[in-house]
Amino acid sequence: MVKTSLLPPSSTHDSHRLIAILGAGAIGQLMYHKLTVCSPTPEVDDVMFIGRDKQTRQQKLDFIDDKQQCHKALATILGTEDNRLAQVELLLVCVKAYQVELALIPLLTKLSPQCHIVLLHNGLGPHFSVAAALAKHQGLTLGTTSQAALKQNQWQVKHSGFGVTQLGHFSGPLMPTALKMRLNNLHSDHQPIEWHQPVLPVLWQKLAINAVINPLTALNQCANGQLAATQYQAQIAAIIDELVQVAQSDGINLDKAALSARVYQVIALTSANFSSMYQDVAHGRPTEIHEINGYICQQAKAHQLDVPQNQALLERVLRLSKPNNINSTSLK
Repeated sequence: MVKTSLLPPSSTHDSHRLIAILGAGAIGQLMYHKLTVCSPTPEVDDVMFIGRDKQTRQQKLDFIDDKQQCHKALATILGTEDNRLAQVELLLVCVKAYQVELALIPLLTKLSPQCHIVLLHNGLGPHFSVAAALAKHQGLTLGTTSQAALKQNQWQVKHSGFGVTQLGHFSGPLMPTALKMRLNNLHSDHQPIEWHQPVLPVLWQKLAINAVINPLTALNQCANGQLAATQYQAQIAAIIDELVQVAQSDGINLDKAALSARVYQVIALTSANFSSMYQDVAHGRPTEIHEINGYICQQAKAHQLDVPQNQALLERVLRLSKPNNINSTSLK
């Protein structure tokens, strides 16, 4: 079982606040297991999924941790008419970026007026509409995680990679301390959780990694490590140059050399992996291209900047992928 040194004593656990997860894909299920397997009160059913159906149901889950131990759980999947939605005080949104608005915004009025929202997805963009839709007492935290999970089947996930989760406040009230402490359950000593303020520079750095690796692997049908080849160097440099210029116009100053070094570091560390966009294209699923390279293009247009490399990647991936559809990722 994963250990953590970041938890408060169980006596300070704050009234078993109800936590919900929107999105039961690999990352959503990983978050669920981290919050329950590592919980100081595992017998308390205070972590649940939110599904698409009206009725609440139970679902058996399997989780294979980093030590190859299998943990079984019986998860509650709240229906959209369940009164317990009004008791949710922390909601982790783990759907694909293009699904965020359609999946989350109709739920907001059913949640607690003080419910704090955490967006965990690739790319940027949905945070604008979500922040605008929140009630004045509902806060918004943005984040990204480099932890990895692999779905063995729909309801079994394997913890496939260590990483850091980076979070930071974006709008509305700050996340209560008790909820922040509870999120420390997500990580062991080898998988830190970091809080950043401001958070947008961190997300732009992650955007750069995704803007290079995702479309290039999808278009060239290759593993991440192949992008280290000389033939991709000029294109990678151009993608990063454009992103840094757009970020600067957005008030985000990025170190181009450090950012490039980080991109190549991730390429090396994940050399055998196939990116999420590669897999989406290979399986005929929609991609998050609009929220990755498309976001760079959107912000460039707002600042009257030209970003031909990112624009070309956006258009080429769109020709390969299916239209975005909220039903393409499991919210069950």
